[in-house]
Amino acid sequence: MEIETLLTLAAVAVLALLAGAGLALALRRGGGREAAALEEKLAQLQGRLDQFASSASQGQEGLRKALEERLDAVTKRVGDSLGESTKTTAETLQNLNERLALIGEAQRTIADLSGEVVGLKQILSNKQARGAFGEVQLRELIEDLLPPDAYTFNTALSNGRQPDAFIRLSGPPGDIAIDAKFPLESWRALAEAPDEAAKITAGRAFSADVKKHIKDISERYVIPGETADSALMFVPSEAVYAAIHADFADIVDYGRQRRVHIVSPTTVMALLTAIRAVLRDARMHEQAGLIQKAVGEMLKDVERLDDRIGRLKTHFRQANEDIDQIEISTRKITSKGEKIAEVRLDDPAEDHKMLPESPVK
Repeated sequence: MEIETLLTLAAVAVLALLAGAGLALALRRGGGREAAALEEKLAQLQGRLDQFASSASQGQEGLRKALEERLDAVTKRVGDSLGESTKTTAETLQNLNERLALIGEAQRTIADLSGEVVGLKQILSNKQARGAFGEVQLRELIEDLLPPDAYTFNTALSNGRQPDAFIRLSGPPGDIAIDAKFPLESWRALAEAPDEAAKITAGRAFSADVKKHIKDISERYVIPGETADSALMFVPSEAVYAAIHADFADIVDYGRQRRVHIVSPTTVMALLTAIRAVLRDARMHEQAGLIQKAVGEMLKDVERLDDRIGRLKTHFRQANEDIDQIEISTRKITSKGEKIAEVRLDDPAEDHKMLPESPVK
């Protein structure tokens, strides 16, 4: 639209120049008729120029309005786009902040876990601390599964030895001692062996250390007449327990010979669950005996109550007989009273007849 308007204006200017040039030429030549004809043509040309100018003005006005409408539309689209972009950016920043918060929380958790792992490593690297760690783990399992009167910790036996835990059973097999100290140094040396030869050497040392520990448990915590005929060696690691049974059958056989059973957290949990069931059954039998005794005493009370009810019934029967006798005496007294009321005082003979002949019985 703008190019067409410019072309129109250029054409009008050219025609105006041509008309001016023609008019000047006609005047210079001095032709009257030609000048008049030329003036008429100039008038026509002026009309066309005015028409072209009007059309150009209208075209410019339409162009202006179209441009304004397009600018408004573009401005609205840009504004809407900016609003949506701002909203999307805000949501993205919010999601980013939430993700960053989660990442920060995860980093703190990882830092805490790293600290715990370091602490656990320090515990396991110290023999005394490692023994305390196993003892705490065993203590938590026992406290979670058994009633308080079914166990003790660090209780001295008759030989002065103190097992880490002592399970008390009223019946067979008897009280069971549990030791929670395990030689993990040899196991660590075996796990960190660099080659096959070092593994063989470390495996022999591990087997010897564990057997020595089994021997000590058997001699310290298996006392005839005081404890059960076997004891338990608690291994606070399922991996070590599985490796012993998979790769060191001689250790398991030696423990069986020395009456020391190797247990892990899972197996000791199963054992404690079975012991709890046995204790519950024993207590149920004990309570059943108490209930039977109470029922027997209650039956004796019922017999005494029945005897007392019989005696009370006899008393009631005697009381009823006494009441009947009282009613008979009352009727007799009433009858004689009526006769006395009918006595005539003016006839002694009649009075003598009306007197009662015998006392009331």
